[in-house]
Amino acid sequence: MSIPFIEENDQTQARQDHLAALRRLVGNAYPNKFERSQTSEPGKEDTITAVVEKFRAFEPRTSEGQRPASEEIELANQQLNKVQVRIAGRIASPPRVMGKAAFVHLSDGITRLQLYVRQADVAGLSNDAGGGEVNGWELFGLLDHGDFIGVEGYLFITKTGELSIHVQKLQFLAKALLPLPDKMHGIHDPEIRQRQRYADLIAGSLKLEREEGELTPREVFERRSAIIREMRRILDDHGYVEVETPMLTSKATGAAARPFKTHHNALDIDLYARIAPELYLKRLLVGGFEKVYELNRNFRNEGIDRTHNPEFTMLEFYWAYADVNQMMDFCEEMIRATVFTALGHTHIRYGQGDTTLDIDFSQPFQRLTMRESVARFAPDEEITDDNLVALFEEHVEQRLLQPTFITDFPKPISPLSKASPADPTIAERFELFIAGVENANGFSELNDPAEQYQRFLDQTTQRERGDEEAMVMDEDYIRALSYGMPPAAGIGIGIDRFVMLLTNRPSIRDVILFPHMRPERKAGEPAMEEEQDASASAGEQTA
Repeated sequence: MSIPFIEENDQTQARQDHLAALRRLVGNAYPNKFERSQTSEPGKEDTITAVVEKFRAFEPRTSEGQRPASEEIELANQQLNKVQVRIAGRIASPPRVMGKAAFVHLSDGITRLQLYVRQADVAGLSNDAGGGEVNGWELFGLLDHGDFIGVEGYLFITKTGELSIHVQKLQFLAKALLPLPDKMHGIHDPEIRQRQRYADLIAGSLKLEREEGELTPREVFERRSAIIREMRRILDDHGYVEVETPMLTSKATGAAARPFKTHHNALDIDLYARIAPELYLKRLLVGGFEKVYELNRNFRNEGIDRTHNPEFTMLEFYWAYADVNQMMDFCEEMIRATVFTALGHTHIRYGQGDTTLDIDFSQPFQRLTMRESVARFAPDEEITDDNLVALFEEHVEQRLLQPTFITDFPKPISPLSKASPADPTIAERFELFIAGVENANGFSELNDPAEQYQRFLDQTTQRERGDEEAMVMDEDYIRALSYGMPPAAGIGIGIDRFVMLLTNRPSIRDVILFPHMRPERKAGEPAMEEEQDASASAGEQTA
C-alpha cells in the first residue's frame, strides 16, 4: 500500500520495490527487536560508538596518504578476529560493491563503523516466527542508503587501516522509504530543520563537511541535556528539593502574560496552560519547604521571534531566608559552574563573522541599577519614573553583551517583588542579561498578604483598562500568604536562551527539538510572516 502524501519518484519507487522484494525474502520487514552483544562493557549493549571507542586503538597510525605496514595489520587482526560483535544501526553511505564483496558504513547517529560483506560468507536471517536463514547476498542487494540493519561478525583492520566488521550474519530491521539528506552539506533550509527535526538529526549524523567547532543537531541537544543535568546537580547539592506543580490551572497567574485557554469537560470549567509556576512554589515555602525548584514547561500565547517560543523551559527555584543579593550571588556561581562543566572552559564565542561576541563568564558579573544603565546613554534630567523602562529597552538592553545584572526595577512593573527598604518606589529585583538578551529574572519575594492583595487589585485595574497581560486576582494565594511565608528570594532562568548561548545558535527554535510552527504550506503558497522570520533568524546576530 502506498502512502498518499509521500512523493512518488524514481528513488521512492525503487525503495518501495526493494521493500516488496524484502518481504518476499525475509518475511516481516519490520521485526520487533534485535539483540546486540555486550562486548565493549559487560552488562551494556554494544552501540557502534562503544565498539569503535574500545577497539579504535588497534588501527595503525600512519602518515596521511600512506598505507599501514601489513605486519601491523596482521598483528592487530590476530587479536581482533577473536572479537565477535552484534550491532545495529542505519546504513550511512551507499554500498560500494566490488564484484562478490562490498563495503558499507553503519551509523548509530554519532559514530560510523565500516562493514565488509562477502557473498561467500554472509548469511541472511529470516524475520518470520520460525527463523532460519535466507540468501544473505541477495538480502544485501536489496538494501538502500538509510535502511536499518543488524549484523553479526568479527572485527578486523582493512588494508587501508580502518576498523571494520567482517559480516557473517545480516538481518533487515527497517526500510527508509525516503532518500536521505545530502551527506556532504546537510540541510540548509531552517524551516525544514525546525519542522522536520528527525531529518535534521539524520542529516547532521551523515554530514561530512563541518566547520571547526560546529555542533551537529544531536550534539546541540546532548549539550542541552548536559546543561540541565549540571544545574539540577548544583541545586540538589545545595539542598533544594525538586517538585512538580500543575500545568493546567484555574487562574493564569505567576507572570504578566497572555495565557492559552482550554476547557475541562468533566468539571465544566475553563483552565489555563501554566504561564509560570511561581505562586505554587511559594505556597510550598508557606507549607514548610525551605528550598524548592522546578524545571518547568511554560506556555504563553504571545508573539514568536528569535528569542520567544509559545512553549518554553524555565528553571525556577526559591530560597527561604535569603534576599535578592544572595540570589544574585548564587545565580552567578551556578551560571559560571554550568558553563565550565558543559564546555570545559568559561569563554564562549557567540555569533558568526564580524558580529561574533567573545563572552567571558570567568569575571565577576557587572551589576548596575536600571537608572545607572540608562544614564550612560541619556541625560539624567530626561530620565523619569514613567520613561525609565522604555529608555532602558530602547538604549541599553541590546548593549549588555557581557553577563550583567540590572537591579532596582520600578515597583509598579514588579507586582510579586518586595520593595527596597531604602526606596519604597523601587523593587528588590534583578534581571541577568547576556549578549543583549534577558536570561534570568529574580527578586526578594513579597510575603505581606495585605500588600500582595493591593498589588493584585492594582493589576486587576490595569486589566480592566485593557492590559491583557496584567495579573488576575488569586485569592487562594493570598490565603496561603496569610498563614505566613518566610522572607525568601526566587529566580527564573530561561533554559532555552541559555542553551542558545552555549551552543552558538541564533534562534530559540534551534535549541527546541520540536518548536511551534504554522501549518506546513502547500506547494506554490507564499511563505507566511512567521516562517519568513524563522528563515531570517538563521542569519541574525545579537548586536
